[in-house]
Amino acid sequence: MPLPRPRLRTVVLVAGAALLARRALHRRIQRSPLWPLPALEEPVSGHAERRVTTTWRLLVTERSTPAEGVVRLRLKGSGLPAWQPGAHLDVLLPSGLVRQYSLCGDPADPDTYTIATRLVEGGRGGSREVHERLREGEEVEVREPRNRFPLTEAPAYLFVAGGIGITPVLPMLRALAASGADWRLLYGGRSRASMPFLDEIGRLDADGGRVTVVAEDEAGRPDIAAALADTAPGTAVYCCGPEPLMDAVAAALPPGRSLHLERFTASGPSADATAFEVELRRSGRTVQVPADRSVLAAVREEVPYVSYSCEQGFCGTCRQRVVEGEADHRDELLTESERADTMLICVSRCRGPRLVLDL
Repeated sequence: MPLPRPRLRTVVLVAGAALLARRALHRRIQRSPLWPLPALEEPVSGHAERRVTTTWRLLVTERSTPAEGVVRLRLKGSGLPAWQPGAHLDVLLPSGLVRQYSLCGDPADPDTYTIATRLVEGGRGGSREVHERLREGEEVEVREPRNRFPLTEAPAYLFVAGGIGITPVLPMLRALAASGADWRLLYGGRSRASMPFLDEIGRLDADGGRVTVVAEDEAGRPDIAAALADTAPGTAVYCCGPEPLMDAVAAALPPGRSLHLERFTASGPSADATAFEVELRRSGRTVQVPADRSVLAAVREEVPYVSYSCEQGFCGTCRQRVVEGEADHRDELLTESERADTMLICVSRCRGPRLVLDL
């Protein structure tokens, strides 16, 4: 029995609409702007060999204030990964922020990590969360320690620390003091009350003559050039602190000394930084990256969902595959092999006029 004319018309219209929808869907998959399916014939993202990230949940067993505005936390676990002086720890804060803090405890203690952080007024929220939320009895998640600031063999050592920059240096001083090595420390800060671990540092220098403490409210700023001029060739110079301090050490470093720096934040665009464009291959878009902006900031205007966290080149959340072009790597995380085809877009830039990301 044939369908009535109105019902037949409805069936035809529905079938036609379904056919048009299927064709539109097919075209969209081929173009793939912001579509979940990749436009690349052989998609790149998610197909690289990735580092397996293991986390540990640790208990805050002790909280103390070694200086004004500074909180020290002892984090207790079991069978934690070993670490060496200079290592830092990724801390996954309750809010979801990821922050990096130098380990300043004892590497010989297999069940405890110790960190310290200064409250940064007007910062991005990480230090405030540590100060306000992490109390004794709270749990916090951490990743395995990494070390981009290792203590190397040298005939002599000079350490230059500014404020909370003493944290990665402290385990080094302990190790060198125990070994009888030749070391000296120039430690500066706004005031003695704001400089953590002064008592312990004083005990490490029981004989006197190794440590110079310069509080700005008492004696102005430390004489970096004089301290460096007093070093012998072959001396390893370690510096951690504010950017101006590290710039001053680098500028005054005599020939024949090795320089080792630990930065709290990624270095910003250099004075000769240039603009470039970034093609987002799977999204089908191209963005312009000005000389004074990061790739992440420019990309997020077009692709708001792109993942990121620390914005300092430490955590790896914003890692993207590079399809074409040469990345100018400025991170503190990726290995040389990983840098061959990936980059952290929060800090790294482009060596050239154009970069293509699998995004």
